[in-house]
Amino acid sequence: MTIARVEEVLIDLEKAIEERKDADPEESYVASLLQGDPDRLLKKIGEEATEVILASKSGRPGAVSSESADLVFHLMVLLAQHGLGFRDVLACIDSRSGVSGFQEKSLRSTDKSS
Repeated sequence: MTIARVEEVLIDLEKAIEERKDADPEESYVASLLQGDPDRLLKKIGEEATEVILASKSGRPGAVSSESADLVFHLMVLLAQHGLGFRDVLACIDSRSGVSGFQEKSLRSTDKSS
């Protein structure tokens, strides 16, 4: 998959989430996650993260990929809930480029404002 296609897929998914977030929760899974119990989306992300872990432990790359896709989808719904998009996540990753993981974590622990 090319970088351009990756960007296209993420943009299309963000658009679909945006279009569906105010829909009827009886007809849209995205709307049901955003308009229902506030903890439902958080629990779903925890569930999907656990499924990624279990898939990894099973040693099945296809399952890891599939469960990771579910996790990314739910994270993107969470980002939309906060008025954010995947570009915001990528900007954070970009800002950490060239900084050691230990140093970056140390900097984050002293700056909890962002």
